[in-house]
Amino acid sequence: VQDSSSPLMEQLNFFHDHTLLILTMITILVGYIMGMLMFNKFTNRFLLHGQTIEIIWTVLPAIILMFIAFPSLRLLYLMDEINTPSITLKSIGHQWYWSYEYSDFLNLEFDSYMIPTNELETNGFRLLDVDNRVVLPMNNQIRILVTATDVLHSWTVPSLGVKVDATPGRLNQINFLINRPGLFFGQCSEICGANHSFMPIVNWKN
Repeated sequence: VQDSSSPLMEQLNFFHDHTLLILTMITILVGYIMGMLMFNKFTNRFLLHGQTIEIIWTVLPAIILMFIAFPSLRLLYLMDEINTPSITLKSIGHQWYWSYEYSDFLNLEFDSYMIPTNELETNGFRLLDVDNRVVLPMNNQIRILVTATDVLHSWTVPSLGVKVDATPGRLNQINFLINRPGLFFGQCSEICGANHSFMPIVNWKN
């Protein structure tokens, strides 16, 4: 898995770590209580109700859920925000390749096919490299418009925190910013037929 290359993906990583810490604390607490219940010999014959503890174990989980929900909602809105884009790229999913159009330029469009293993150069990336890579600028707001011509696809680049469904007859869009140069790989993430595994995405940032 590649490191995050956009502020959104960094925020998603932070949220993952934040949630995992909360889950770890819950697991330790519940495990400790279960261990105490199983191994101690204390009994209280006169304990008929415990309203205080019932209030605590009802309110406390609700508060913990709020600590997960608010950062999650913040991220959802951040990911859906469309800032003023410097460049727009249209990505069209086909069985089984991608085609791209740079909407800001006249007649700048191309198809992007996976390079077969027998045609791959020594330093190529098997099942990930393509014949025509997408070139995008760094430190600029980029808008991706995603659609498909035949079946459902999904334009996904994990290191950018981008995953957009490509639906025939529908145009979806997402906005992101790349904060470091590099070569970033992705794949179609929606099962789209026999060669679903063989339609990679390669972004080159300079």
